[in-house]
Amino acid sequence: MTIQIIGAGFGRTGTHSLKVALERLLGGTCHHMIEVFPNPHQVPVWRDATTGSMPDWSEFLSGYSSIVDWPGAAFWPELAAAFPDVPVLLSTRSPESWWTSATNTIFQGIGSAGRDDEWTQMARGVLARSGITDLADEAGCKAAFVANIERCRAEVAFDRLVEWTATDGWGPLCRALGVDVPAEPFPVTNTTEEFRAMMLGNP
Repeated sequence: MTIQIIGAGFGRTGTHSLKVALERLLGGTCHHMIEVFPNPHQVPVWRDATTGSMPDWSEFLSGYSSIVDWPGAAFWPELAAAFPDVPVLLSTRSPESWWTSATNTIFQGIGSAGRDDEWTQMARGVLARSGITDLADEAGCKAAFVANIERCRAEVAFDRLVEWTATDGWGPLCRALGVDVPAEPFPVTNTTEEFRAMMLGNP
């Protein structure tokens, strides 16, 4: 199994729905932050990557057919180079709605007072690599979000880049992967409430 599509969009841009959808389309596991929770051996690998010590991406991700969300999204340029023949998927939404969603979910978990365990170090390093260093800086976080989108559009070849928003459904994914559109509705998962419930049992 090898990576067949690379997600460049930040977390809270529909990435969990994309995970479910890509697993339906490709038949393999899609890497997403929730894959790190039951696989703690991945944490030091991602943490080391944030300091510039990259893994052998093909070997590290050999059990996955796709990758979306953080931590992978922080390394989309490296992943795009490691898997040069696969589409790059840029999931987007408005900076304002993304900020609200991220603040109410991801940032709360990472910003918990007094936490400095290995997982938190990894998560903060991943965000820093994405240009997010102060979780309370709304303007700075939004700027990083927009900068990532602009960089992806500038650096990824037009015929390789797949832009997607939550309202686009199956179409862009199926066209990029050359597969038929499933008969069932596109999955809608991981609302703010679902995320909070999930995080109660995770780091």
